[in-house]
Amino acid sequence: MRKARMHANRLLSREKRLSKSGYRFIAGVDEAGRGPLAGPVVAGAVILNDFRFKERIDDSKKLSAKMRERAYREILLKAVVGIGVVDEKVIDKINIYQATIKAMSAALANLEVPPDYVIVDGNVRIPAKCPVKCVIRGDSSSLSIACASIVAKVTRDRIMVKYDKVFPQYGFARHKGYPTRMHKEALLACGASSIHRRSFRPVRELCSLTLKSGAL
Repeated sequence: MRKARMHANRLLSREKRLSKSGYRFIAGVDEAGRGPLAGPVVAGAVILNDFRFKERIDDSKKLSAKMRERAYREILLKAVVGIGVVDEKVIDKINIYQATIKAMSAALANLEVPPDYVIVDGNVRIPAKCPVKCVIRGDSSSLSIACASIVAKVTRDRIMVKYDKVFPQYGFARHKGYPTRMHKEALLACGASSIHRRSFRPVRELCSLTLKSGAL
């Protein structure tokens, strides 16, 4: 618990500076799911009410699945949370970058408290009615963004686990749609499902190979 609090304090410097400048509702925003070949892109937006955490808060990629789940539950108790989900059909229509902006904008819109300052992981420029700051590797340097990364990751992973029951042949519960060897082999053997991102080159190429082998 003590280590978790010390780590959280190290991630709070940006929020503390903004608070001293008069901002009260600072929203951290991050996404999960830009790289997968299937499923939605999900964004989380988090305004912290309490900066003291028992669980370790960090970039979601640095935490195990169990650690993320525990942190997620604590975040829901100590923050205002908004979530945005954009599915694969929209991704194929408008591209993954625009879909990410759409998901992040939806996450902000779904906050019960409107933010007066927004900090976003990476270099994704999102429209907002308040100042927006993009922070490279923000999920490793801001507590709010780290919380948002956990919210987005846990939410998306749960969605993909549900899809695994609908499409068990792809192994979504294991790889969550990312382009692992297992996933590519399943795509080659079975073709694309209705939740695959057909605008992504690996999906197109593997499906093309599937069609060719089927025609032989």
